[in-house]
Amino acid sequence: MNRLILLAEDDSDDQELLESAFGEIDPAWKVVCIPNGKRFVAYLDTIADEQLPALLVLDYNIPELTGVEIVRALNNHTRYQAIPKIIWSTSSSPVFKAMSMELGAVDYITKPNDVASFLTIAKYMLSFVKA
Repeated sequence: MNRLILLAEDDSDDQELLESAFGEIDPAWKVVCIPNGKRFVAYLDTIADEQLPALLVLDYNIPELTGVEIVRALNNHTRYQAIPKIIWSTSSSPVFKAMSMELGAVDYITKPNDVASFLTIAKYMLSFVKA
């Protein structure tokens, strides 16, 4: 299994806290962060099939393509279907959550306000990764 997590996130604090949490759980995890939705999809298209990430974490509200729009775009490609996609956001909107889940995200997580919660959330996110 590839130990790659692709993160679509434009907030550098959230990016650093989540990267740090994944690294604390297991330093073998490599997080690649792309702060723009269109560039995220373009980057994913350049990765060879056997190098595809184990997990996609998508900020609901990033420039050019939102997390939900990324999920919608990836749904058109069978090679991405097995990768768990998690949307996360500062918004706890039930409408955003329902839309995300309908499109195929495995979960919708509200970003934590405290640093300690990032570790718990990162562990939860990794629970969707197929060993």
